[in-house]
Amino acid sequence: MSSSKARHPVPASLAELLWHPLIVVGITNPQTSLVLKGRLRTLREAGFRVIVVSSPGSLLLSTSASEGVESIAIPMHRGIAPLSDFVSLFRLWRLLGKLKPDLVEFSTPKAGLLGTVAAKLRGVPRRIYMLRGLRLETATGIKRRILLAGERIASACAHVVLCNSESLRNQASALGLAPASKLHLLGEGSSNGVDTERFSPGPSDVRKMLGIPFAAPVVGFVGRLTRDKGLPELVDAFDAILKVRPDAHLILVGWYDTSEDALSEQTRTRIESNAHIHLTGFVHRTAPYYRALDLMVLPTWREGFPNAVLEAAATGIPVVTTMSTGSRDSVVPEVTGLLIPPGYPEAICEAVLKLIGDPERRRRMGSAARAWVIEHYADERVLGLTAAYYKSLLKTSGLNSGPAT
Repeated sequence: MSSSKARHPVPASLAELLWHPLIVVGITNPQTSLVLKGRLRTLREAGFRVIVVSSPGSLLLSTSASEGVESIAIPMHRGIAPLSDFVSLFRLWRLLGKLKPDLVEFSTPKAGLLGTVAAKLRGVPRRIYMLRGLRLETATGIKRRILLAGERIASACAHVVLCNSESLRNQASALGLAPASKLHLLGEGSSNGVDTERFSPGPSDVRKMLGIPFAAPVVGFVGRLTRDKGLPELVDAFDAILKVRPDAHLILVGWYDTSEDALSEQTRTRIESNAHIHLTGFVHRTAPYYRALDLMVLPTWREGFPNAVLEAAATGIPVVTTMSTGSRDSVVPEVTGLLIPPGYPEAICEAVLKLIGDPERRRRMGSAARAWVIEHYADERVLGLTAAYYKSLLKTSGLNSGPAT
């Protein structure tokens, strides 16, 4: 007579402990993985199994390794490319069918479109379109209409459109991307917040390294060097600034992006031939560069919510940026920095000269900026809101437009 050990069901509480819901986070280009740092790790620490998907590249591998998450490379073309887009869509559809994720978050225009369509076709139960900005804002003609259609399709395929800032949510609503009930904002915005310990006031050897005199006024820019970031206007403005303050220096912390809004050869030549403009290329640790600045300028035409402004503010320096979508949310006007209209070198020049000439005002603004960021945009707060929201979606069945936030 044989005997067998009775099988007992795993207690529900233990099953929950052993279950790690799968979230797939998709972006188009691996350079966007720079803005996923902290976000991926927080989701993993909140109990998710996290897989990040993008076109292949070293930044994809290094980010996934540092965040402790998995990565899968699927080539995606950043521009309009119907044939390669169809191939990418099929690969995403096949991948999601294999992984069967509990939740997906796709962002950036191409991955946002292809990823949300593939997820809807696969019936992924919780689909997030993370709206980090609207490239269509600087497009015209047929290209703008195509980009607008893509944004509307991505939004229609998602259960929730998570907007990066209040002004971005308002713009998305005005463009009819989705019903207001589907457009959500967590806290005061930002997808990652800022590490207020790493980005904090302190000494820096960057001026010495670049050969800039200690007492010279130093203006900085941090980010991709492109037309949409306002680099042509900044270069024009800096020429005018030098006529008033010939001792001024400009540090460009970033790289020449090869996207559709890449800088012209003429603008690049002007940057590289000016002895008072210091081009760093890609910098892994930017905190010492912020500390070397007297103020930062972001003359952008469009944003979602600029991380660089938060980093500068946390470092205790004022920021001059534009009234464009997204960027206008990143400054408290006349308190933490100055807002100017986009596209006007004269406005950049005037604002910079005002702050260069008033050290006490810069000090007040810098102190106010750091306090404001600590209160509203510390990374533990912003990322905590994200993890809590995504966990709440796991408890929601029959998701339509997502629970209110």
